[in-house]
Amino acid sequence: MFIPCDRGGGSTSPDFKGFTLLMPAVSVGNVGQLAIDLVISTLDMTKVGYFYTDCLVPMVGNNPYATAEENSTELSINAEVYSLPSKKLVVLQIRSPFIKNKYRPFCETLLSWVKSSKCARVVLLSSSHAYQRDDEQLLGTPLRYLLTPDLEKAVGGRMKELNWKEMERVAAYPGISDTDKVLHIPGGGITKLLFSESCSEGIQMAVLLKFCSEGDNIPDAFVLVNYLNEWLQLIKSEVNPSSQWKIPSSWRLLFGNGLPPALF
Repeated sequence: MFIPCDRGGGSTSPDFKGFTLLMPAVSVGNVGQLAIDLVISTLDMTKVGYFYTDCLVPMVGNNPYATAEENSTELSINAEVYSLPSKKLVVLQIRSPFIKNKYRPFCETLLSWVKSSKCARVVLLSSSHAYQRDDEQLLGTPLRYLLTPDLEKAVGGRMKELNWKEMERVAAYPGISDTDKVLHIPGGGITKLLFSESCSEGIQMAVLLKFCSEGDNIPDAFVLVNYLNEWLQLIKSEVNPSSQWKIPSSWRLLFGNGLPPALF
């Protein structure tokens, strides 16, 4: 459940009516989470609360978006909510993996919050194992999208204008029958379940994903966030939009750099 920040003695829940909720799936390469980091850091979004749940591994750390010594010692936890009212954007950042068998309870709680907060739509940033693509998925761009039926009515035409490629359905029984097609997102974490539940409950959701492999996934994050920006125009598109994204200070620790003194 969403718990607003207690700032200045007040704990009134912010108004997200009509906002777009942007969030990552905890998926291969953590590409969605890295892309969300770029959005929060670049847009200088304000933390407005956190998502209290027993479905994620507990964790605590210092401020991942610190810009000075004064705010570097602020604590962050496994699921926090950031907002930018000027763009009607709310972001849920997830920083730890899911506990086994807790996918469904999390999805149910999340979608219940989406409904109660009256968010207009949800955009899920995800990824999938590149080595498990079928022959058709090996062709062209490594980027794909999915839209629930309710969102398809609203933005399906825009995706065609952008010349985006929809995620292919693959044979349920390869080599036996090619007529039964299913959605298959290996390495996608909660992506398939959350998308299916959103379809069933009439929630407008878009999934944007990239095929990738584990490793240094920072380049994948830039590709995915630029893909998102083609649609939502969060920053001005230029010849090299990647140069406009602000890398958060926490990325200095991605590959085992020394711990920051402020943590102690």
